[in-house]
Amino acid sequence: MTETKWSVDESAIRDFSATNNEPEWLLNLRLDAFNKAADLPLPKPDKTKIDKWNFTEFGAHSVQSAAYTQLTQLPQAAQAVIGEETASQNIYVQRNNTPSILNVSAQLKEAGVIFTDFSTAAREHSEVFQKFFMQQVVKADEHKLTALHAALVNGGVFLYVPKNVEIQEPIQAVFIHDDAQAALFNHVIVAADANSKVTYVENYISTVKTEQGVANIVTEVIAGDNAQVSYGAVDTLAENMTTYVNRRGITSPNARIDWSLGIMNDGNTVSENVTNLIGDGSFADTKTVVVGRGKQSMNFTTKVVHFGKHTEGYILKHGVMKDEAKSIFNGIGKIEHGASKSNAEQESRVLMLSEKARGDANPILLIDEDDVTAGHAASVGRVDPLQLYYLMSRGITKQEAERLVIHGFLAPVVNNLPIENVKKQLTGVIERKVRQ
Repeated sequence: MTETKWSVDESAIRDFSATNNEPEWLLNLRLDAFNKAADLPLPKPDKTKIDKWNFTEFGAHSVQSAAYTQLTQLPQAAQAVIGEETASQNIYVQRNNTPSILNVSAQLKEAGVIFTDFSTAAREHSEVFQKFFMQQVVKADEHKLTALHAALVNGGVFLYVPKNVEIQEPIQAVFIHDDAQAALFNHVIVAADANSKVTYVENYISTVKTEQGVANIVTEVIAGDNAQVSYGAVDTLAENMTTYVNRRGITSPNARIDWSLGIMNDGNTVSENVTNLIGDGSFADTKTVVVGRGKQSMNFTTKVVHFGKHTEGYILKHGVMKDEAKSIFNGIGKIEHGASKSNAEQESRVLMLSEKARGDANPILLIDEDDVTAGHAASVGRVDPLQLYYLMSRGITKQEAERLVIHGFLAPVVNNLPIENVKKQLTGVIERKVRQ
């Protein structure tokens, strides 16, 4: 048994909670999770051994960074991802672990929308925040990484949309990592009440190299009756950041969650994306794009579980592996007994650009009901040398030919992303990763 080394202790957790004036219930939840973390096992992503990965050792649990006062002060990489719709209205910027900029339009405030940083939500909206935080979607004691997250959460946002409120413009959060010592334990809650509608977009941006970094990120999306949530994310964390990211949602009757995920980290990454279709007639559509390079190892599990009748779940993932990068794509469509008339569809494709790159796509259908439809498609392959030869014979360099092949391979996913801002961001990130 490997001894776990901790970068914090119980007194550090108490001090952090006191500094942020957290309510007693949150401190108790932290301490309970921390006490359980040592004995809980790590998650076991299929075909990827993570027991030697670093999830617990980092420079500092909480870094106090100078806050930005205006968007023009942000690094160029961050300014480039801010949409015109959000720049002047609804945006949150976090620098390492420090809340920095928060703009919320008067219209949303008047409608009762809550959009604020994690600490403020816990202090000023404690009752509604407590109802959602690690209670309905992700539980603290699921395994070691969820327990560590609950104990050490040090940033994130809370977005609550009341009943019958439809938000037309996107709401954006930008998480900037520019201190090599800072660990990211961000928690994001998007709670959409009945008949509401919202689009939320987040970006993780590293502008500094780190020798040993940790990101442990959890998202909880709650879609009420007939609510619609579009959730977009583009992650670009640094090479030596070990990342665990768990984005999970639950749906009430006739609700819908659309996920648009671009996971472009340069370090080892474990990504879980699960949607539980609880209510009858609910819907989930998950689209994921990945580009791996260097020697990184990645595991992506996308799962849609059908509990309600007449539910629909779709999974579409395309990934490109360069250099010596390795990836595992696990797609799981599960239809529980009683979820009649449901439909589970998935497609996963991996393209490898070098002899040492590795990719694996595992489509899994678990069907416990007869009156349903389900299907899957998966492929793993290398670039067709004839395709490259054809392009190069037209005077195109090998690098440019590979660039065109990559964009063409990822286009079926990128072009169909429902969030225009995420589509633009991903195109730019893909371009940078391909050219470097």
